[in-house]
Amino acid sequence: MKEKSANTADILTKNIAGEIALSPRPGEAMRKWRQIFGVNQKQLAGVLDISPSVISDYESGRRMSPGVEFVRRFTYALTSWDMKKSGGIVVEKFSAAKRSDAVLDLREFLTPLPGEKFIERIKGRIVANKSLAGANLWGYTVIDSIKAILELTEDDFAQIYGKNTQRALVFTKVHMGRSPMIAIKVTKPKPAMVVLHGLKPHEVDKLAIKIAEMENIPLVVSMLGDEKELVESLKEIDE
Repeated sequence: MKEKSANTADILTKNIAGEIALSPRPGEAMRKWRQIFGVNQKQLAGVLDISPSVISDYESGRRMSPGVEFVRRFTYALTSWDMKKSGGIVVEKFSAAKRSDAVLDLREFLTPLPGEKFIERIKGRIVANKSLAGANLWGYTVIDSIKAILELTEDDFAQIYGKNTQRALVFTKVHMGRSPMIAIKVTKPKPAMVVLHGLKPHEVDKLAIKIAEMENIPLVVSMLGDEKELVESLKEIDE
């Protein structure tokens, strides 16, 4: 079990390092992940054996973008702290969904993104709860609905939320939309928005719309052509 947890931590460490290195605002990405792991600047500085001001300068943008070696040490310090402090609670939370092929993409935003901007990016049509669709989103998860039905348990489904529930769950390969909405109805927590891809607005099952209305969840249909285009379009979102 310890070996499995260590491997999981290594994978997550590399993923976080890649996100920081590729981010146009690496300092903000560093701060986001430090806060996710629940480590303050002084504690993290102690692990890295540096002054807290160094971390503060990177996060605020006062210091130039960190080099590859510092990013590697920074991310390793985060996951190591979590493994020692809580047995890897945060590591497992962010890695559980990635173990399933059902999750095609998962992203956390550095700053809140208005729901309207998200819907515009995916060429969305709102089919339920239009008045709620403007709420800010803090991330999204793209899910292969067929694989999710076949592979994800109730516990697995709860792990697709990443950092928080104020996010959009985007389901691909959808034929009617009933199955994803039933899954959302019987599990907690609830997402801030549900997006269906693979069908047209008039093809959405009436029960799916009813569940969305009962749960106060904006339901949107993406009109983008295919799954790859959908994923790539989401990756290009500029917060």
